[in-house]
Amino acid sequence: MTSIPAASWLPLLEAHEKRADSLTAGHRARKATRERHAIDDFLYDYYGTRPSVLRRWHPGVGISLEPGPNGPAPHRQWRWYATDADGVVSFDVTAFLADRTESVRFIHRLLSAIASRPAFTGCFGLHEWAMVYRQREHRHPLPLRLGQEGTDAVVESHQIRCTHFDAFRFFTPDAVSLNRLQPTRESQVELDQPGCLHASMDCHKWATKLGPAVPGDLALDCFELARDIRLLDMQASPYDFSSYGEPAVAIETLEGKAEYVARQREFSQRAGHLRARLIEVCAALLEEAEPPARVGV
Repeated sequence: MTSIPAASWLPLLEAHEKRADSLTAGHRARKATRERHAIDDFLYDYYGTRPSVLRRWHPGVGISLEPGPNGPAPHRQWRWYATDADGVVSFDVTAFLADRTESVRFIHRLLSAIASRPAFTGCFGLHEWAMVYRQREHRHPLPLRLGQEGTDAVVESHQIRCTHFDAFRFFTPDAVSLNRLQPTRESQVELDQPGCLHASMDCHKWATKLGPAVPGDLALDCFELARDIRLLDMQASPYDFSSYGEPAVAIETLEGKAEYVARQREFSQRAGHLRARLIEVCAALLEEAEPPARVGV
């Protein structure tokens, strides 16, 4: 366990809070006026992201915080933290694993499997198109760029190859059979791959589930990546986002496909670095859960 003085961790905490506030400022302002945002709200609705939780800086596994001028670190009041007699606060790995061991094992297995595979970049974001295929009512109150018939024609003229269950499960009934794969929750570890936008966005999901085990900078990096990916996901969708001032990535054209793949590859690389760090967090936790056996004397 490495113990750091308040003079070192207080600036990290303050910088983290400022960065988190900046990343969530738009959402918090809209929430106060009950305004909806078809792009940004997804991160808060689907992932259950709470700005107040995102704002909490965590040092991560193996780091303890010495008391400052005002006493022990605020973490002492947070779940899965312990404070010793000297006021030193640290993440309580044992208590966390008592609640989350199976989740940590699953996350480690899934992220390791994704990292072991090459990125597939030939999907062109058609999952969003399959979610409105032959459907008169849509999730977003926005017009379709090509209209319903034009949208259906794009789906029918492409090969759909969605590997991510949490995208596939929103396909319309008529689109399900068009997908080359039939992902299930049970096959997620076997099918998720690093080129998938949603698998990369899920780095935020897994960082959230790992909670205080994830250092603050990694947690915000995962959230920021998810936000950036969400923008491309919607720009490449069949919806018309011109009212949001966002240009379309017209994946029905060669130029649009090229732009989509270039940005998809960039996101895959960013996610790969973050995924590797999350795997390290899981490994550190599991090492505590399953310490190596002692060699007999």
